[in-house]
Amino acid sequence: MENLPTLIELIDQITQQFSESNLYFGHGTENAGDEAFFLVFQVCGLPFDTDEALWNQLVTPEKLQRIQQLAQQRIRQKIPLSYLLNEAWFSGLKFYVDQRVLVPRSPFAELIQMQFEPWVDSGKILRVLDLCTGSGCMAIATAYALPNVHIDAVDISKDALAVAKRNVTDHLLQDRIRLIESDVFSALSGQRYDLIISNPPYVDAADMSDLPAEYRHEPEIGLSSGSDGLDITKHILREAKHYLTPKGALLVEVGNSFPALEAQFPELPFTWIEISSGEDGIFLLYCKDLT
Repeated sequence: MENLPTLIELIDQITQQFSESNLYFGHGTENAGDEAFFLVFQVCGLPFDTDEALWNQLVTPEKLQRIQQLAQQRIRQKIPLSYLLNEAWFSGLKFYVDQRVLVPRSPFAELIQMQFEPWVDSGKILRVLDLCTGSGCMAIATAYALPNVHIDAVDISKDALAVAKRNVTDHLLQDRIRLIESDVFSALSGQRYDLIISNPPYVDAADMSDLPAEYRHEPEIGLSSGSDGLDITKHILREAKHYLTPKGALLVEVGNSFPALEAQFPELPFTWIEISSGEDGIFLLYCKDLT
């Protein structure tokens, strides 16, 4: 027992190991310390807001062995920690994830928590479409933020929809979220939505070739979108007007592909949403802008 570390000692140890291991932090944490904290607290089953006075409790031998095993797997194989733990957080909510879906990390979380105000009137949103839903995190977070809304969550990947189904069920939202296998709009004939949201694949060919090792564990179908990163986005822009209500709005994340988008569609009056974290790359268009 005398050799067992306390929580804070173990976090410090893992932080040092991660700092010295050429890891990339882009899947929910931003640095080695945050990642070490996430690993230790998740394996120990502790809430993130645990009183710091309790951080001096000893880690049990079983938990210590598990944490060390996962830390070494993270270091040697460069697997994102969320995959190793099968857990990710988005908009303050917990989700199951594995390598069939991207790890949730979109700045859309802030917009959802704001109920998409002031860009749309949240009180008038009744039907929402989430294109390229992946794990279902954006659809589920939207259902929490807008309790009167019904949502269609679409993805081309059967594997992704299986993960989304698990998350929808875990959050008891089967009555409000409908999962649909569809290549963008192909299975949605006749539907109209007050709001369409999407975090589609938007990594261009140059960036795909330079991605850190951690991103190689994610499904390429969720990242890559042609030479300019805009294949799916252009598909959305071509057809969205047929699926929006007359006063409906379209919100799409394109990340750092936004200069290419503006260059190709100079006639569209994109509004680029400012996020408090400084992230950019989410545009807003209304139905009237698309017709």
